[in-house]
Order: sequence, then structure tokens, then C-alpha cells
Amino acid sequence: MADNSGTGSNGVCVTFKDCEDAIQNCPSSAAPPPPPSCGTKDSVYFSVPFMQKLMAEILGTYFMIFAGCASVVVNLNNEKIVSLPGISIVWGLVVMVLVYSLGHISGAHFNPSVTIAHATCKRFPWKQVPPYILCQVLGSTLAAGTLRLLFQEKQDQFAGTLPAGSNIQAFVMEFIITFYLMFVISGVATDNRAVGSSFFTY
Repeated sequence: MADNSGTGSNGVCVTFKDCEDAIQNCPSSAAPPPPPSCGTKDSVYFSVPFMQKLMAEILGTYFMIFAGCASVVVNLNNEKIVSLPGISIVWGLVVMVLVYSLGHISGAHFNPSVTIAHATCKRFPWKQVPPYILCQVLGSTLAAGTLRLLFQEKQDQFAGTLPAGSNIQAFVMEFIITFYLMFVISGVATDNRAVGSSFFTY
């Protein structure tokens, strides 16, 4: 599977694709020169549109983790004024805004489980999975570091959650809610009849 991104006669027309197919499918005036590693059929290269996708994943994951975890920290530092419904609303709104603003660029994954699920459903090329996950981890790490710099000393709160029961209970609960999340996302994103499925078309 490959992603064609034609941008005009002088633009880059192939995104992260087999070099052999890139040369065959691109017009001669727009075909990029093959990289040094194009000696095999499975060789791939990074193009401008694909780098835009990676940047979108970094920024999207950064803003999602920053806004969501910041709401948790602010809630703990201010006598839980935000409340659990408020934190849920923050997470929901930031995901919605990012999907609308970046979904047409990268697909708005922002989560390794989403990327792997799309690849498993054959809606996303496996070759792009490692770079996507790397960018998602980078974006979330930068967001966590930013929060650490902003909230120090007494304001430094743990923005995550801890299991309230046994490890088995925590595992089962995480499995169920992750399955539910990916079931909904995969059903909406991989069905061409779904509204807004163009966000996840590669």
C-alpha cells in the first residue's frame, strides 16, 4: 500500500513508497530521484508529504497529552475544581479539535494502538507504523516534559492514574476499554460508508 500525494507538476508525487513503483507512477517531470538505498523493491524513502504527516502526529500528540494531562494537574492543584466530568470534556474536546485540524494530513492517530489497528485492518501501510509510533512517543514525551517545567515543587502532581485493585483487574479493565476504543475507531474509520471516513483514507 502506498500514498500518492500529487502537488502539481513540480511537487512531490509519491509519499513513502516502494522506489520501483515511485518511478513508474510519477510523471517524468515530477519524479524524484531515487535515493541511494533503492537497490531493492522493498526500499522506501521519506518525502515532503510524509514528513508533514510525521510533524502532524508529533504536534497532535503533544497538544492532546498537554491539554489532557494539564487538566488533571490543575484539578489536583485547585481542590479538584475541574472535576472528573471536566477532565473528560477536556480530553474529548482536544481530540475533536485535533481530528478536525490534522486529520486530513496524518489521519489523526495520536496513539500507537490506533496506528497498529489501522495497519492490521490493512487501511495503513505497515512500513509507516514505526515512524508514526516514534513520533507519537516523542510528542507525548515533550508534552510531559513541558508540564514538568510548568508545574514545579508543590504544583508537581502525577497526571496519570494508578490501579485501585489487583494487577489482573487492571489488565482486564485496560483490555476492555482499549478494545472498546479501537472497536469504535476502526468501525468508523475503516468503513467507506461512515461519515468523515475521508480523514482516514491513505
